[in-house]
Amino acid sequence: MPSWAWGVILSVVLAGADVFGADPWKRRAAVERMRPEILAATQNRVRALEGLRLARPIPAGLNDYKGIFHAHAEDATHTGGTRPEMLADAIQGGVKVIFLSDHYRPPRDFITGSWRGLKEGVLFIPGSEIRGFLIHPTNSIMTHMDKPVSEFVRVVGQGEGLIFLSHMEERPDHSMEGLNGMEIYNRHYDAKRDLATLVNLALRLTDPKEARTLAQAVRDYPDEMLASQVQYSADYFDKWDRESVVRRVVGVAANDCHHNQVFIVKKVDDRSVRVGTIVDKEEDMRVVTTTLRPGLAEMIEGKKPGDIVIRVDFDPYYRSFRNVSTHIFAASLDERTIRAAVREGHVYVSHDWMADPTGFWYAANWKAEASGELTALGMMGDVVRLRPGLELGAQFALPCHVRWMRDGKVVAESVGDRTRLSVKELGVYRVEAWLEVAGEMRPWIYSNPIYVRTETKTGPL
Repeated sequence: MPSWAWGVILSVVLAGADVFGADPWKRRAAVERMRPEILAATQNRVRALEGLRLARPIPAGLNDYKGIFHAHAEDATHTGGTRPEMLADAIQGGVKVIFLSDHYRPPRDFITGSWRGLKEGVLFIPGSEIRGFLIHPTNSIMTHMDKPVSEFVRVVGQGEGLIFLSHMEERPDHSMEGLNGMEIYNRHYDAKRDLATLVNLALRLTDPKEARTLAQAVRDYPDEMLASQVQYSADYFDKWDRESVVRRVVGVAANDCHHNQVFIVKKVDDRSVRVGTIVDKEEDMRVVTTTLRPGLAEMIEGKKPGDIVIRVDFDPYYRSFRNVSTHIFAASLDERTIRAAVREGHVYVSHDWMADPTGFWYAANWKAEASGELTALGMMGDVVRLRPGLELGAQFALPCHVRWMRDGKVVAESVGDRTRLSVKELGVYRVEAWLEVAGEMRPWIYSNPIYVRTETKTGPL
Protein backbone atom coordinates (compact mmCIF):
# COMPACT_ATOMS: atom_id res chain seq x y z
CA MET A 1 0.00 0.00 0.00
CA PRO A 2 1.50 3.41 -0.95
CA SER A 3 2.41 5.72 1.94
CA TRP A 4 -0.15 8.37 0.95
CA ALA A 5 -2.96 5.78 1.24
CA TRP A 6 -2.23 5.20 4.92
CA GLY A 7 -2.86 8.85 5.66
CA VAL A 8 -6.13 8.86 3.74
CA ILE A 9 -7.38 5.73 5.49
CA LEU A 10 -6.37 7.11 8.88
CA SER A 11 -8.27 10.34 8.34
CA VAL A 12 -11.37 8.43 7.26
CA VAL A 13 -11.47 5.79 9.97
CA LEU A 14 -10.70 8.22 12.77
CA ALA A 15 -13.17 10.84 11.61
CA GLY A 16 -16.36 8.84 12.22
CA ALA A 17 -19.83 10.37 12.25
CA ASP A 18 -21.92 12.18 14.82
CA VAL A 19 -21.63 10.58 18.25
CA PHE A 20 -25.34 10.04 18.73
CA GLY A 21 -27.38 9.75 15.56
CA ALA A 22 -31.12 10.15 15.26
CA ASP A 23 -31.66 6.53 14.26
CA PRO A 24 -30.64 4.07 17.02
CA TRP A 25 -30.99 1.14 14.57
CA LYS A 26 -28.23 2.52 12.37
CA ARG A 27 -25.14 0.50 13.08
CA ARG A 28 -21.89 2.20 13.89
CA ALA A 29 -18.61 0.98 12.50
CA ALA A 30 -16.15 -0.41 15.02
CA VAL A 31 -13.80 2.56 14.67
CA GLU A 32 -16.65 4.89 15.62
CA ARG A 33 -17.44 2.80 18.68
CA MET A 34 -13.78 3.16 19.72
CA ARG A 35 -14.03 6.94 19.94
CA PRO A 36 -13.43 8.08 23.56
CA GLU A 37 -16.80 9.77 23.98
CA ILE A 38 -18.68 6.73 22.71
CA LEU A 39 -16.63 4.35 24.84
CA ALA A 40 -17.41 6.43 27.92
CA ALA A 41 -21.11 6.67 27.09
CA THR A 42 -21.25 2.92 26.42
CA GLN A 43 -19.61 2.03 29.73
CA ASN A 44 -21.87 4.43 31.64
CA ARG A 45 -24.93 2.84 30.05
CA VAL A 46 -23.73 -0.68 30.87
CA ARG A 47 -23.22 0.32 34.50
CA ALA A 48 -26.68 1.85 34.60
CA LEU A 49 -28.23 -1.30 33.13
CA GLU A 50 -26.67 -3.40 35.90
CA GLY A 51 -28.58 -1.34 38.43
CA LEU A 52 -31.86 -2.00 36.60
CA ARG A 53 -31.66 -5.81 36.61
CA LEU A 54 -34.70 -7.66 37.88
CA ALA A 55 -34.82 -10.95 39.77
CA ARG A 56 -36.38 -13.43 37.36
CA PRO A 57 -36.72 -17.08 38.46
CA ILE A 58 -36.54 -19.92 35.95
CA PRO A 59 -38.46 -23.19 36.41
CA ALA A 60 -37.49 -25.28 39.42
CA GLY A 61 -35.05 -28.06 38.70
CA LEU A 62 -33.16 -26.17 36.01
CA ASN A 63 -29.95 -24.14 36.17
CA ASP A 64 -28.65 -21.55 33.72
CA TYR A 65 -25.05 -22.59 33.10
CA LYS A 66 -22.85 -20.12 31.26
CA GLY A 67 -21.07 -22.05 28.53
CA ILE A 68 -18.34 -21.42 25.97
CA PHE A 69 -18.06 -23.05 22.54
CA HIS A 70 -15.10 -22.86 20.15
CA ALA A 71 -12.31 -22.37 22.69
CA HIS A 72 -8.62 -22.88 21.98
CA ALA A 73 -5.70 -23.35 24.38
CA GLU A 74 -2.28 -24.93 23.84
CA ASP A 75 -3.41 -26.34 20.50
CA ALA A 76 -1.60 -24.43 17.74
CA THR A 77 1.22 -21.98 17.11
CA HIS A 78 -1.33 -19.20 16.65
CA THR A 79 -2.91 -19.86 20.05
CA GLY A 80 -1.47 -17.69 22.81
CA GLY A 81 -3.34 -18.97 25.87
CA THR A 82 -2.96 -21.98 28.15
CA ARG A 83 -5.54 -24.26 29.73
CA PRO A 84 -4.68 -23.18 33.31
CA GLU A 85 -5.11 -19.56 32.19
CA MET A 86 -8.45 -20.48 30.61
CA LEU A 87 -9.60 -22.20 33.80
CA ALA A 88 -8.66 -19.25 36.00
CA ASP A 89 -10.48 -16.81 33.74
CA ALA A 90 -13.52 -19.11 33.55
CA ILE A 91 -13.76 -19.17 37.34
CA GLN A 92 -13.43 -15.40 37.48
CA GLY A 93 -16.12 -14.96 34.82
CA GLY A 94 -18.67 -17.42 36.18
CA VAL A 95 -18.26 -19.82 33.25
CA LYS A 96 -19.41 -23.36 34.09
CA VAL A 97 -18.96 -25.27 30.81
CA ILE A 98 -16.23 -25.08 28.16
CA PHE A 99 -16.46 -27.07 24.92
CA LEU A 100 -12.82 -27.20 23.82
CA SER A 101 -12.14 -27.06 20.08
CA ASP A 102 -8.52 -28.13 19.72
CA HIS A 103 -6.96 -27.75 16.32
CA TYR A 104 -6.34 -31.21 14.87
CA ARG A 105 -2.67 -32.17 15.33
CA PRO A 106 -2.12 -35.89 14.79
CA PRO A 107 -0.92 -38.08 16.36
CA ARG A 108 -2.18 -36.15 19.40
CA ASP A 109 -5.73 -37.30 20.23
CA PHE A 110 -7.94 -34.30 20.99
CA ILE A 111 -10.27 -36.47 23.11
CA THR A 112 -7.87 -38.48 25.26
CA GLY A 113 -5.07 -35.91 25.22
CA SER A 114 -7.05 -32.91 26.44
CA TRP A 115 -8.92 -31.83 29.56
CA ARG A 116 -12.17 -33.62 30.39
CA GLY A 117 -14.47 -33.41 33.39
CA LEU A 118 -14.87 -30.99 36.29
CA LYS A 119 -11.93 -28.84 37.28
CA GLU A 120 -12.56 -26.46 40.19
CA GLY A 121 -16.26 -26.27 39.29
CA VAL A 122 -15.78 -25.83 35.52
CA LEU A 123 -16.81 -28.69 33.23
CA PHE A 124 -14.49 -29.27 30.27
CA ILE A 125 -15.75 -31.25 27.27
CA PRO A 126 -13.05 -32.08 24.70
CA GLY A 127 -13.44 -31.65 20.97
CA SER A 128 -11.89 -30.26 17.83
CA GLU A 129 -12.31 -27.63 15.12
CA ILE A 130 -11.76 -29.67 11.98
CA ARG A 131 -13.01 -29.80 8.37
CA GLY A 132 -15.29 -26.81 8.95
CA PHE A 133 -17.01 -28.30 12.00
CA LEU A 134 -16.91 -28.13 15.77
CA ILE A 135 -16.93 -31.78 16.81
CA HIS A 136 -17.44 -33.27 20.27
CA PRO A 137 -17.58 -37.05 19.95
CA THR A 138 -17.86 -39.06 23.14
CA ASN A 139 -14.89 -41.29 22.34
CA SER A 140 -11.73 -41.18 20.26
CA ILE A 141 -12.37 -41.20 16.49
CA MET A 142 -8.78 -40.80 15.30
CA THR A 143 -9.15 -43.69 12.83
CA HIS A 144 -12.10 -41.94 11.15
CA MET A 145 -10.79 -38.39 10.72
CA ASP A 146 -10.16 -38.75 6.98
CA LYS A 147 -13.38 -40.53 6.10
CA PRO A 148 -15.82 -39.02 3.54
CA VAL A 149 -17.85 -36.18 5.02
CA SER A 150 -21.11 -38.14 5.36
CA GLU A 151 -19.41 -40.98 7.23
CA PHE A 152 -17.34 -38.55 9.30
CA VAL A 153 -20.49 -36.73 10.41
CA ARG A 154 -22.20 -40.00 11.27
CA VAL A 155 -19.28 -41.25 13.37
CA VAL A 156 -18.98 -37.98 15.31
CA GLY A 157 -22.69 -37.98 16.10
CA GLN A 158 -22.86 -41.53 17.39
CA GLY A 159 -24.34 -41.89 20.85
CA GLU A 160 -24.17 -38.51 22.58
CA GLY A 161 -21.71 -36.96 20.12
CA LEU A 162 -22.26 -33.38 18.94
CA ILE A 163 -21.28 -31.70 15.67
CA PHE A 164 -21.85 -28.10 14.56
CA LEU A 165 -21.20 -26.22 11.33
CA SER A 166 -18.43 -23.69 11.98
CA HIS A 167 -17.47 -20.54 10.07
CA MET A 168 -20.64 -20.64 8.01
CA GLU A 169 -19.44 -17.68 5.93
CA GLU A 170 -16.92 -20.00 4.26
CA ARG A 171 -19.55 -22.62 3.29
CA PRO A 172 -22.99 -20.97 3.30
CA ASP A 173 -24.61 -23.74 1.26
CA HIS A 174 -23.24 -26.66 3.24
CA SER A 175 -25.82 -29.32 4.08
CA MET A 176 -27.04 -29.54 7.67
CA GLU A 177 -27.94 -33.21 7.26
CA GLY A 178 -26.73 -35.12 10.30
CA LEU A 179 -25.50 -32.01 12.13
CA ASN A 180 -26.80 -30.94 15.53
CA GLY A 181 -26.54 -27.26 14.80
CA MET A 182 -24.40 -24.33 13.74
CA GLU A 183 -22.64 -21.25 14.98
CA ILE A 184 -25.06 -18.32 14.85
CA TYR A 185 -22.34 -15.90 15.90
CA ASN A 186 -18.56 -16.12 15.48
CA ARG A 187 -16.24 -13.56 17.05
CA HIS A 188 -13.49 -14.22 14.50
CA TYR A 189 -15.89 -13.53 11.62
CA ASP A 190 -16.55 -10.04 13.00
CA ALA A 191 -12.84 -9.37 13.11
CA LYS A 192 -11.80 -10.74 9.74
CA ARG A 193 -14.43 -8.77 7.81
CA ASP A 194 -13.43 -5.50 9.47
CA LEU A 195 -10.33 -4.41 7.57
CA ALA A 196 -10.84 -0.75 8.49
CA THR A 197 -10.34 -1.45 12.19
CA LEU A 198 -7.23 -3.56 11.57
CA VAL A 199 -5.68 -0.74 9.57
CA ASN A 200 -6.77 1.74 12.22
CA LEU A 201 -5.07 -0.28 14.96
CA ALA A 202 -1.85 -0.61 12.97
CA LEU A 203 -1.73 3.14 12.44
CA ARG A 204 -2.48 3.94 16.05
CA LEU A 205 0.16 1.53 17.30
CA THR A 206 2.84 3.29 15.26
CA ASP A 207 2.14 6.81 16.55
CA PRO A 208 3.29 7.67 20.09
CA LYS A 209 0.26 9.69 21.14
CA GLU A 210 -2.27 7.37 19.52
CA ALA A 211 -0.51 4.30 20.93
CA ARG A 212 -0.73 5.67 24.46
CA THR A 213 -4.37 6.59 23.93
CA LEU A 214 -5.17 3.13 22.57
CA ALA A 215 -3.47 1.35 25.48
CA GLN A 216 -5.32 3.56 27.95
CA ALA A 217 -8.65 2.87 26.21
CA VAL A 218 -8.13 -0.89 26.52
CA ARG A 219 -7.34 -0.44 30.23
CA ASP A 220 -10.32 1.84 30.89
CA TYR A 221 -12.88 0.26 28.55
CA PRO A 222 -11.78 -3.39 28.08
CA ASP A 223 -15.20 -4.90 27.30
CA GLU A 224 -16.29 -1.99 25.17
CA MET A 225 -13.15 -2.09 23.05
CA LEU A 226 -13.40 -5.83 22.33
CA ALA A 227 -17.13 -5.54 21.67
CA SER A 228 -16.66 -2.69 19.22
CA GLN A 229 -16.51 -5.17 16.33
CA VAL A 230 -19.62 -7.13 17.34
CA GLN A 231 -22.23 -6.96 14.58
CA TYR A 232 -25.52 -8.69 13.86
CA SER A 233 -24.53 -11.39 11.36
CA ALA A 234 -27.54 -11.44 9.05
CA ASP A 235 -26.01 -14.10 6.77
CA TYR A 236 -25.62 -16.47 9.71
CA PHE A 237 -29.21 -15.92 10.81
CA ASP A 238 -30.54 -16.29 7.27
CA LYS A 239 -29.06 -19.78 7.02
CA TRP A 240 -30.15 -20.73 10.54
CA ASP A 241 -33.74 -19.63 9.93
CA ARG A 242 -33.88 -21.27 6.50
CA GLU A 243 -32.54 -24.61 7.75
CA SER A 244 -34.71 -24.56 10.88
CA VAL A 245 -37.85 -24.77 8.76
CA VAL A 246 -37.04 -28.40 7.89
CA ARG A 247 -35.02 -29.65 10.88
CA ARG A 248 -33.96 -28.81 14.40
CA VAL A 249 -30.80 -26.69 14.17
CA VAL A 250 -29.30 -25.74 17.52
CA GLY A 251 -27.70 -22.30 17.48
CA VAL A 252 -24.55 -21.72 19.57
CA ALA A 253 -22.04 -18.90 19.85
CA ALA A 254 -18.44 -19.28 18.73
CA ASN A 255 -16.09 -17.39 21.01
CA ASP A 256 -13.22 -18.57 18.81
CA CYS A 257 -10.95 -17.46 21.63
CA HIS A 258 -7.19 -18.07 21.52
CA HIS A 259 -5.85 -15.20 23.62
CA ASN A 260 -3.79 -14.21 20.61
CA GLN A 261 -5.03 -10.69 19.93
CA VAL A 262 -2.14 -9.19 21.85
CA PHE A 263 -0.72 -6.54 19.56
CA ILE A 264 2.95 -5.62 19.79
CA VAL A 265 5.38 -3.21 18.21
CA LYS A 266 8.96 -4.53 18.25
CA LYS A 267 12.06 -2.48 17.43
CA VAL A 268 14.13 -3.69 14.48
CA ASP A 269 16.65 -0.85 14.30
CA ASP A 270 16.70 2.94 14.65
CA ARG A 271 14.59 3.34 11.52
CA SER A 272 12.00 0.55 11.67
CA VAL A 273 9.76 -1.70 13.76
CA ARG A 274 7.71 -4.84 13.27
CA VAL A 275 3.97 -4.72 13.99
CA GLY A 276 1.95 -7.85 14.73
CA THR A 277 0.73 -10.07 17.54
CA ILE A 278 2.47 -12.25 20.12
CA VAL A 279 1.87 -15.38 18.01
CA ASP A 280 3.19 -14.02 14.72
CA LYS A 281 6.54 -15.13 13.38
CA GLU A 282 8.85 -12.18 12.91
CA GLU A 283 8.99 -12.71 9.16
CA ASP A 284 5.20 -12.48 9.02
CA MET A 285 4.97 -9.19 10.91
CA ARG A 286 4.61 -5.94 9.00
CA VAL A 287 7.73 -3.77 8.89
CA VAL A 288 6.97 -0.06 9.35
CA THR A 289 9.61 2.62 8.94
CA THR A 290 10.11 6.08 10.41
CA THR A 291 9.79 7.44 6.87
CA LEU A 292 6.22 6.19 6.72
CA ARG A 293 5.41 6.92 10.39
CA PRO A 294 7.76 9.65 11.71
CA GLY A 295 6.42 9.30 15.25
CA LEU A 296 8.13 5.94 15.52
CA ALA A 297 11.44 7.70 16.09
CA GLU A 298 10.19 8.92 19.47
CA MET A 299 8.78 5.50 20.36
CA ILE A 300 11.97 3.53 19.69
CA GLU A 301 14.48 6.04 21.02
CA GLY A 302 16.61 4.42 23.72
CA LYS A 303 15.27 0.93 22.97
CA LYS A 304 17.42 -2.01 21.89
CA PRO A 305 16.72 -4.06 18.74
CA GLY A 306 14.22 -6.76 19.67
CA ASP A 307 12.66 -4.74 22.48
CA ILE A 308 8.86 -4.60 22.57
CA VAL A 309 7.96 -0.94 22.36
CA ILE A 310 4.27 -1.33 23.10
CA ARG A 311 1.97 -4.24 23.97
CA VAL A 312 -1.85 -4.05 23.97
CA ASP A 313 -3.86 -7.10 25.07
CA PHE A 314 -7.37 -7.12 23.60
CA ASP A 315 -8.60 -10.64 24.31
CA PRO A 316 -7.69 -12.38 27.56
CA TYR A 317 -10.03 -15.33 28.04
CA TYR A 318 -11.98 -13.55 30.76
CA ARG A 319 -12.87 -10.74 28.38
CA SER A 320 -13.66 -13.12 25.52
CA PHE A 321 -15.99 -15.10 27.78
CA ARG A 322 -17.87 -11.90 28.66
CA ASN A 323 -18.06 -10.85 25.03
CA VAL A 324 -20.37 -13.72 24.05
CA SER A 325 -21.50 -16.98 25.61
CA THR A 326 -23.93 -19.85 25.17
CA HIS A 327 -26.17 -20.34 28.20
CA ILE A 328 -27.35 -23.90 28.81
CA PHE A 329 -30.48 -24.88 30.74
CA ALA A 330 -29.78 -28.18 32.49
CA ALA A 331 -30.57 -29.94 35.75
CA SER A 332 -26.98 -30.72 36.69
CA LEU A 333 -23.40 -29.95 35.74
CA ASP A 334 -22.23 -33.25 34.28
CA GLU A 335 -21.19 -34.08 30.73
CA ARG A 336 -24.09 -36.36 29.84
CA THR A 337 -26.73 -33.90 31.08
CA ILE A 338 -25.07 -30.93 29.39
CA ARG A 339 -24.72 -32.79 26.08
CA ALA A 340 -28.41 -33.73 26.17
CA ALA A 341 -29.50 -30.15 26.92
CA VAL A 342 -27.43 -28.79 24.03
CA ARG A 343 -28.71 -31.45 21.64
CA GLU A 344 -32.31 -30.48 22.50
CA GLY A 345 -31.61 -26.79 21.88
CA HIS A 346 -32.21 -25.77 25.49
CA VAL A 347 -29.70 -22.96 25.07
CA TYR A 348 -29.51 -19.29 24.19
CA VAL A 349 -26.74 -16.95 23.09
CA SER A 350 -25.93 -13.74 24.91
CA HIS A 351 -23.49 -10.86 24.71
CA ASP A 352 -22.94 -10.81 28.47
CA TRP A 353 -20.67 -7.77 28.45
CA MET A 354 -23.70 -5.49 28.23
CA ALA A 355 -25.76 -7.14 30.94
CA ASP A 356 -26.00 -10.43 32.80
CA PRO A 357 -28.86 -12.26 31.01
CA THR A 358 -29.54 -14.70 33.86
CA GLY A 359 -33.29 -14.90 34.36
CA PHE A 360 -34.09 -15.06 30.67
CA TRP A 361 -36.68 -17.70 29.84
CA TYR A 362 -38.58 -18.55 26.67
CA ALA A 363 -41.35 -21.13 26.62
CA ALA A 364 -44.61 -22.29 25.03
CA ASN A 365 -47.84 -22.44 27.02
CA TRP A 366 -51.44 -23.42 26.44
CA LYS A 367 -54.10 -21.05 27.73
CA ALA A 368 -57.33 -22.80 28.67
CA GLU A 369 -60.31 -20.95 27.22
CA ALA A 370 -62.56 -21.57 30.21
CA SER A 371 -60.22 -20.74 33.10
CA GLY A 372 -57.52 -18.70 31.41
CA GLU A 373 -54.88 -20.80 33.20
CA LEU A 374 -51.59 -21.49 31.47
CA THR A 375 -50.14 -24.98 31.06
CA ALA A 376 -46.45 -25.30 30.17
CA LEU A 377 -45.89 -27.18 26.89
CA GLY A 378 -42.19 -26.75 26.22
CA MET A 379 -39.17 -24.48 26.19
CA MET A 380 -36.74 -23.17 23.60
CA GLY A 381 -35.56 -26.00 21.38
CA ASP A 382 -38.77 -28.01 21.81
CA VAL A 383 -41.43 -28.97 19.27
CA VAL A 384 -45.03 -28.12 20.25
CA ARG A 385 -48.32 -28.79 18.51
CA LEU A 386 -50.38 -25.94 17.11
CA ARG A 387 -53.69 -25.65 18.98
CA PRO A 388 -56.16 -22.95 19.99
CA GLY A 389 -54.86 -20.98 22.96
CA LEU A 390 -51.16 -21.58 22.17
CA GLU A 391 -48.99 -18.78 23.50
CA LEU A 392 -45.26 -18.13 23.50
CA GLY A 393 -43.81 -16.11 26.33
CA ALA A 394 -40.44 -14.67 27.25
CA GLN A 395 -39.06 -12.92 30.30
CA PHE A 396 -35.88 -10.90 30.66
CA ALA A 397 -33.76 -9.56 33.49
CA LEU A 398 -33.99 -6.07 31.97
CA PRO A 399 -36.50 -4.09 29.95
CA CYS A 400 -35.37 -4.47 26.34
CA HIS A 401 -36.56 -4.25 22.75
CA VAL A 402 -37.89 -7.66 21.73
CA ARG A 403 -38.21 -8.91 18.17
CA TRP A 404 -40.42 -11.96 17.56
CA MET A 405 -39.17 -13.95 14.58
CA ARG A 406 -41.15 -16.58 12.64
CA ASP A 407 -39.27 -18.44 9.91
CA GLY A 408 -36.75 -15.61 9.86
CA LYS A 409 -39.25 -12.76 9.53
CA VAL A 410 -40.12 -10.19 12.19
CA VAL A 411 -43.78 -10.77 13.10
CA ALA A 412 -44.04 -8.62 16.23
CA GLU A 413 -42.02 -6.23 18.36
CA SER A 414 -42.39 -5.00 21.93
CA VAL A 415 -40.52 -3.20 24.68
CA GLY A 416 -40.39 -4.47 28.24
CA ASP A 417 -39.14 -7.26 30.50
CA ARG A 418 -42.01 -9.65 29.65
CA THR A 419 -43.65 -10.39 26.33
CA ARG A 420 -46.19 -12.83 24.89
CA LEU A 421 -47.24 -13.86 21.41
CA SER A 422 -50.49 -15.61 20.53
CA VAL A 423 -49.66 -18.28 17.95
CA LYS A 424 -52.11 -19.09 15.18
CA GLU A 425 -49.71 -20.29 12.47
CA LEU A 426 -47.21 -23.08 12.05
CA GLY A 427 -43.60 -21.97 12.02
CA VAL A 428 -40.26 -21.68 13.75
CA TYR A 429 -40.43 -19.00 16.44
CA ARG A 430 -37.51 -17.38 18.20
CA VAL A 431 -36.92 -14.13 20.09
CA GLU A 432 -34.16 -11.55 19.97
CA ALA A 433 -33.52 -8.98 22.71
CA TRP A 434 -31.81 -5.69 21.95
CA LEU A 435 -30.54 -2.95 24.27
CA GLU A 436 -30.03 0.70 23.46
CA VAL A 437 -26.47 1.60 24.39
CA ALA A 438 -25.00 5.06 23.75
CA GLY A 439 -27.69 5.90 21.20
CA GLU A 440 -27.37 2.62 19.28
CA MET A 441 -29.37 -0.61 19.41
CA ARG A 442 -27.04 -3.50 20.15
CA PRO A 443 -28.01 -7.23 20.09
CA TRP A 444 -28.11 -8.83 23.54
CA ILE A 445 -29.90 -12.21 23.52
CA TYR A 446 -30.77 -14.73 20.80
CA SER A 447 -33.03 -17.59 21.85
CA ASN A 448 -33.13 -20.97 20.19
CA PRO A 449 -36.45 -21.54 18.45
CA ILE A 450 -39.65 -23.20 19.50
CA TYR A 451 -40.91 -25.30 16.59
CA VAL A 452 -44.69 -25.09 16.16
CA ARG A 453 -45.88 -28.07 14.12
CA THR A 454 -48.98 -30.15 13.46
CA GLU A 455 -47.54 -32.86 15.70
CA THR A 456 -44.73 -33.19 18.22
CA LYS A 457 -41.69 -35.20 17.25
CA THR A 458 -37.94 -34.93 17.41
CA GLY A 459 -35.27 -35.10 14.73
CA PRO A 460 -36.01 -33.73 11.25
CA LEU A 461 -39.22 -31.73 11.35
